[in-house]
Amino acid sequence: MAAANPENQRLDEDRLGQQAWKHWGPYLSDRQWGTVREDYSAAGNAWDYFPHDHARSRAYRWGEDGIAGISDEDQHLCLSLALWNGRDPILKERYFGLSNNEGNHGEDVKELYYDLDATPTHSWLRMLYKYPRREFPYARLIQENARRDRLRPEFELLDTGIFDDDRYFDVFVEYAKAGPDDLLMQVTAHNRGPDDGPLHLLPQLWFRNTWAWKPDAARPILHVIGDGVIEARHPELGTYWLHAEEEPALLFCDNDTNSARLYGDAATHGYFKDAFHEFLIHGNRNAVNPHQTGTKAAAHYTFVVPARGSATIRLRLTNQQTNAPFADFAAVMQRRQHEADQFYGDLQSMQPDAEARLVQRQAFAGLIWSKQFYHYDVPEWLKGDPAQPVPPKARKRGRNRDWLHLNNANVVSMPDKWEYPWYAAWDLAFHTLPFALIDAEFAKHQLSLFTREWYMHPNGQLPAYEWNFSDVNPPVHAWAVWRVFQIDRRNRGDCGDLAFLERVFHKLMLNFTWWVNRKDAQGRNIFQGGFLGLDNIGVFDRSSRLPGGAFINQSDATAWMAMFCLNLMRIALELALHNHVYEDIATKFFEHFLYIAEAMTNIGDELGEECGIGMWDEKDEFFYDVLNTSDGQKMPLKVKSMVGLIPLFAVETLEPEMLKVLPDFNRRLSWYLNYRPDLARLVSQWHAPGIGDRRLLSLLRGHRMKCLLRRMLNETEFLSDYGVRAMSKQHEREPYYFDCQGNRLEVSYVPGESDSGMFGGNSNWRGPIWFPVNFLLIESLQKFHYYYGDEFLVECPTGSGNMLTIRQIADELTRRLTRLFLRDEHGRRPIFGDCAKMQNDPHFRDYLLFYEYFHGDNGRGVGAAHQTGWTALIAKLLQPRRPDRIVCAAQPELAVAPPH
Repeated sequence: MAAANPENQRLDEDRLGQQAWKHWGPYLSDRQWGTVREDYSAAGNAWDYFPHDHARSRAYRWGEDGIAGISDEDQHLCLSLALWNGRDPILKERYFGLSNNEGNHGEDVKELYYDLDATPTHSWLRMLYKYPRREFPYARLIQENARRDRLRPEFELLDTGIFDDDRYFDVFVEYAKAGPDDLLMQVTAHNRGPDDGPLHLLPQLWFRNTWAWKPDAARPILHVIGDGVIEARHPELGTYWLHAEEEPALLFCDNDTNSARLYGDAATHGYFKDAFHEFLIHGNRNAVNPHQTGTKAAAHYTFVVPARGSATIRLRLTNQQTNAPFADFAAVMQRRQHEADQFYGDLQSMQPDAEARLVQRQAFAGLIWSKQFYHYDVPEWLKGDPAQPVPPKARKRGRNRDWLHLNNANVVSMPDKWEYPWYAAWDLAFHTLPFALIDAEFAKHQLSLFTREWYMHPNGQLPAYEWNFSDVNPPVHAWAVWRVFQIDRRNRGDCGDLAFLERVFHKLMLNFTWWVNRKDAQGRNIFQGGFLGLDNIGVFDRSSRLPGGAFINQSDATAWMAMFCLNLMRIALELALHNHVYEDIATKFFEHFLYIAEAMTNIGDELGEECGIGMWDEKDEFFYDVLNTSDGQKMPLKVKSMVGLIPLFAVETLEPEMLKVLPDFNRRLSWYLNYRPDLARLVSQWHAPGIGDRRLLSLLRGHRMKCLLRRMLNETEFLSDYGVRAMSKQHEREPYYFDCQGNRLEVSYVPGESDSGMFGGNSNWRGPIWFPVNFLLIESLQKFHYYYGDEFLVECPTGSGNMLTIRQIADELTRRLTRLFLRDEHGRRPIFGDCAKMQNDPHFRDYLLFYEYFHGDNGRGVGAAHQTGWTALIAKLLQPRRPDRIVCAAQPELAVAPPH
């Protein structure tokens, strides 16, 4: 990227500690209610303990939410937008959605909003909220979704017909920074309808409630100091001023719980969190503080927006006093938008397709808007607060009781700030790759953060997610660390951030040890792990104990660990180029990889005294999980799913130049492979040099790889027009059945929404297309091609007679994935399915949603609609590869290969 780019300069200033450009950002959650953090119930029913109906009246303990919201990085002070169309029964302060129990496919937001643009320092932010002019159909959305079973699709806001005649507002919210602590907010509401429409806009400024939980806690204050000016004083943040143009009415209350409304406590008096709702909806003027002071405030603008017309408001939040807050407002907004165009213009200079640039830029925007201040102190949460009622004792034996070290208060990348407003360890690893293209420092910070003492368990486990930190996610952290290091090194043009690599590497070795000690039940290098993020993919709920002491040796868990070994080996080799002590550690992970590979092939007695059953099935030419019963039986579970393709991920190539400068590692490898030729033949092409004398380490020799690819590339099985399905379509016509203690269990191909309630029913791995595993398949194929070259050909699609190199197959998968978002020859985007409004309306068709997963047959977006966490990987796939090679000055004889 060009050094002269102003956004790059801001990134450098922030990295060097010269200017805190990231002090403010889009750090508000889209949903704080219904989260584990806010749940103080005995049974741990978070959805019922803090429902949507309470959110407007009840102070949050651990964070805040809002529409188009921003805050400082510690979330002391928040700014967002509230709206009222004159008809709704609720002031629109936050997005509405159904809880897990209310939705026929689990929790689901029932609003339309889009993250359209953002720069990494948040110097420019833009989003769109579509607000209906008719009364919002809260009751109908709840009732219709309750009426539908799991075999029917979700009933969405568009399905109500509320947008059919264009009687709605397109509300664009834009932020620009004049300085690190000088923020401009512009809201423009476009009336898309044929007649005039009333609209109330209420930008809201408030303090996160930090005073109601402990006696004598300091209480910040907001108060009016002039026409359209609010002063905000906070003991830690300092003083800020909010300037509202056109001198709107200023309303004040406190961010405190309305106990009278929620609990019938008539003795409680004050100006509560829901005061603006009471003031507007019910005309209760006594709800707001007449002295214009408190901890929550709003600038109340009223409009009648003409047909096809618009209304605009402007505000400025700054820590500098000024007498002319709007003098340079337009110029700053225009300049920051131009600089955002320049930043992405530089990044996308090698991408000639305008459609691809639009998709990539909105993916980056969604990724940046998905940052959230995440606060959760487990021991304090379990114990309760001194100034609040004592929580039920049962909680101390409940959720997350084993994570008493965990104390999080950081900005973290979220999967989806409404549907999943909490981090997930393996999701976050995938987020960091597209982040590395635009802000490598943030990507590295996120990966480092999860290995710090206040996240990682003392035993080495990474926290999964707040519903159960002890659940097990796939061990992809090391892969992400290595890939982010590679991307960052390319952008830097030097040897890379070795301090980052070394620091995280040591913590990842603790995590590896945890896996070996906790998830290898028999000590034979075969791993269990649990559901591993693949929810309902198997015959059983893999997170639950099986009856009769049975357990499953998992093909995916074992392959993930083989991949983990190779990732750690590769990191150790990189560090060994600068410190030869790491050669020994690289050797350790190489040997462990070989042991895992052996175990995957033959699960039996260690000395061969009995015939083992391997995960590889020679007849089916596929990998399966193996069920181990208490009486010693081993039964393959013959479900053809992504579980059997994950062994492709465990692949690494080594350059001959590297082996020459790491003699100890090279000698040990040579000795070991000569001593154990059985293992060498089983897993690697070590004695058969590839292109440029490279060496290959893989769970799959050429024959097995071709077998897996033949099935994966079969369009009647795994290969869809839009990527690789998570389960073979063969199971649509041939379901897999398993008899368990008199119960017949069935696994069928289900390409869209889940038809079961497993894991809440809002995710489905029995047929849809998922970006993270598809991305890993593509990278693995690129590595295989790096070794085999253009002479190794595979039929693609299977049965077509079309022979492609492995690299061409990777490119074909990339093409199929990217076409999900790109317009086809008819102008349609597959992600929008049969929704005519989204496909054709000029006010819809170019605003993208980055779904959690995609229908296995038609590509329609399914699940969480704002999962620009890992689905932001589309941005990485759309980024053309740079052909140059970087030479590290510390090792000039080694040319650093381009990232795969």
